Amino acid sequence: MKYLIIATLSALLLFAEESFITEGEYGQMLYENPRGIGCVHCHGKRGEGALIARYKDNGEQKELRAPGIREIPLAKLKSSLLKRHRVMPTYFLTDKEIRAIFYYLHMGGEE
Repeated sequence: MKYLIIATLSALLLFAEESFITEGEYGQMLYENPRGIGCVHCHGKRGEGALIARYKDNGEQKELRAPGIREIPLAKLKSSLLKRHRVMPTYFLTDKEIRAIFYYLHMGGEE
């Protein structure tokens, strides 16, 4: 019995992933500054969407708004981040980084 307990504890210590930050904190860091301009500048503090710019086109006042992304499913977030957009930069994020951003948006960074 004693050897079983020692073996179990050793396995737990060997395979445990230690991290200095939580997944929510990692996601927040990536959301705020993934590699260049952060998502927060266009999509808002919590992914609610935000006004990017007001401009005039042929004398008509227009607005450029980023959509809210807080409620979109992971698959849609991933596909959107992997394709080119006219306005949004390309970030070249890994699957792990995209999942961390998704976690932050859906869990609110609170763990």
